[in-house]
Amino acid sequence: MKPIQVGLMGLGTVGSGVFHVLQRNQEEIKRRAGRGIELAVVSRRDVAQARAIVGDQAQIVADAREIIANPQIDIVVELIGGTGIAKTLVMEAIAAGKHVVTANKALIATHGAEVFAAAHAKGVMVGFEAAVAGGIPIIKALREGLTANRIEWIAGIINGTTNFILSEMRDKGLDFATVLKEAQRLGYAEADPTFDIEGVDAAHKATIMSAIAFGVPVQFDKAHVEGITKLQATDIKYAEQLGYRIKLLGITKRREQGIELRVHPTLVPAKRLIANVEGAMNAVVVQGDAVGTTLYYGKGAGSEPTASAVVADLVDVTRLHTADPDHRVPHLAFQPDAMADTPILPISQVVTSFYLRLRVADEAGVLSKITTILAEHDISIDAVLQRESAEGERSTDLIILTHDTVEGRMRDAQARMQALSSVLAPIVSIRKEDLA
Repeated sequence: MKPIQVGLMGLGTVGSGVFHVLQRNQEEIKRRAGRGIELAVVSRRDVAQARAIVGDQAQIVADAREIIANPQIDIVVELIGGTGIAKTLVMEAIAAGKHVVTANKALIATHGAEVFAAAHAKGVMVGFEAAVAGGIPIIKALREGLTANRIEWIAGIINGTTNFILSEMRDKGLDFATVLKEAQRLGYAEADPTFDIEGVDAAHKATIMSAIAFGVPVQFDKAHVEGITKLQATDIKYAEQLGYRIKLLGITKRREQGIELRVHPTLVPAKRLIANVEGAMNAVVVQGDAVGTTLYYGKGAGSEPTASAVVADLVDVTRLHTADPDHRVPHLAFQPDAMADTPILPISQVVTSFYLRLRVADEAGVLSKITTILAEHDISIDAVLQRESAEGERSTDLIILTHDTVEGRMRDAQARMQALSSVLAPIVSIRKEDLA
């Protein structure tokens, strides 16, 4: 059978990895796909640089639209990134009847509904395994492997940059700014790391997983997003003393009233496997009603780990290329006409427990006032720790762990505690998840 023809738009880090993996493993891939997968055309503005990578193994063009216009191309791989020209090219490729494979989490998280609707109308497939957690096949697991389950919740370390920074802060006791500079020097963080450290990248990925898990449209604009820029080494140290580690988690949960979708720093019990995922590695925990808890771990970024997911999508598309479109796996796991309109809950309605650190005056009656306020808001205390503050003898750090409560209730209580004259600095509040 004639090899399926692939056009690759974007020959950067991941694109180069796709080329090398296809070249190195072509025989193994052919045995699995049932026919060859041939990288026929590559687009990159700098043709000379592209030639240095692919040699004479593929045609090279400067204009990506030449790939879309080529009638021989069956699958278009988009590795340009962003939601500008990348979205335009993806929509044009679909309109031209091409299958699409992409690693573009921002595109899928913000415009997925439009992309999938267009693909469904044209009877073509959009593969996006590489958009979440790099080489970890979490999309396939959620969409196919766990299809018998009612998914209850997902929690994931899905940004390697922030996990590296938090691991270094914990191991070396350094502050955020110092570790960020080191991460940039080592290549773990971009020159402009905003999307990573502010949680946006993780939120894109959490949004996609939430849609697949619960059969709802992708709704990135409704996700609650917090990064790690305000985290202090002091709180990482106290969390450790209490038996917890702080991770930036993407969390989505099924609740009676709707779906929680949030990204933020989170205290996780140190005994949990996910709490021990260090460096730039990724991990995702999924709770299903039939299977229980499953953990997916591996490299969440990098040239060949991400290329592994891209090529896996190419194999899937190749296998199903001639199949009846109605018999293919739906993009978001659920049939398009069976998607739910379950609301995404605002953060004020989220239920979780909390770590609180209050710098208070070292005087009688302070703890009593604080516990009274928490009790009046029906917030139950799990543990209290008192440590001498680095600010001197006349103040102390009061650390409180709570049981589960509604976030809005905690915010009201925190505002009242902050107003006390004996509270000497802004209260630090970090959410806590048991993930049992």
